[in-house]
Amino acid sequence: MLRPRIIPCLLVHEGGLVKTVQFKDPKYVGDPINAVKIFNEKEADELVVLDIDASANGVEPDFQMIAHLAAECRMPLCYGGGVTTAAQANKIIGLGVEKVAISAAAIDNPTLVSEMAAAIGSQSVVVILDVKKKTGLFKKGYELTSHNAKKSHKVDIFEFAAAMERAGAGEIIINMVDRDGMMDGYDIELAKEFRDILNIPMTILGGAGSHDHIEDVIANCGIIGASAGSLFVFKGPYKAVLINYPEPAKKDVISANAMQRLGANG
Repeated sequence: MLRPRIIPCLLVHEGGLVKTVQFKDPKYVGDPINAVKIFNEKEADELVVLDIDASANGVEPDFQMIAHLAAECRMPLCYGGGVTTAAQANKIIGLGVEKVAISAAAIDNPTLVSEMAAAIGSQSVVVILDVKKKTGLFKKGYELTSHNAKKSHKVDIFEFAAAMERAGAGEIIINMVDRDGMMDGYDIELAKEFRDILNIPMTILGGAGSHDHIEDVIANCGIIGASAGSLFVFKGPYKAVLINYPEPAKKDVISANAMQRLGANG
């Protein structure tokens, strides 16, 4: 039976585990391998690891790091960062990773999605959309960004998401730049708009600060992935670093409550 997925997202910067706020000011919070070990013990549904240096610096993936992560990880692992060819994606899958994510490369070369799907299967191809509110007095809506939200692209975010699905992506991750690290909840309305147009698995990332926020996005969007970074690495009002994840019983309660609310809403 399909059920919602609760997914920690780890950001790697200069070899360390970091957390950002609106994609800025990375704060070191620990060692990625140690974090993976803890999430193993806590039986996380999946894990997303994004190397935020690779694409921004135009370098290929750190295959040695990926191999170490995959060897340690006992849950489905999605890796993103620096992937620009189907051959690289195939190599990453060969290291024991279940999914390969691309962002800037999909914008620059949309045919890469189809090439990756042919090489590793659609179920292993993830496209990340870094979505940010447009700024300016007369600007409304959202824009698609890349390179740690430093570069903007003049494409319709919904049309692009649909095009990625048609190209062969098996999952879309909507990464909400403005909500990153804020811990005040997901952009539910934006999530619902994407849910209405996509027919493949979807994950929402950016903004979760409590288990209630996870329940809210599932209650509004149904069987999706609810991903978070700060929620699973910080604890308490002073944001002490503590790797955490809901216990299995609590996770079941979150999912059950959310699906009950979804049903009540029709």
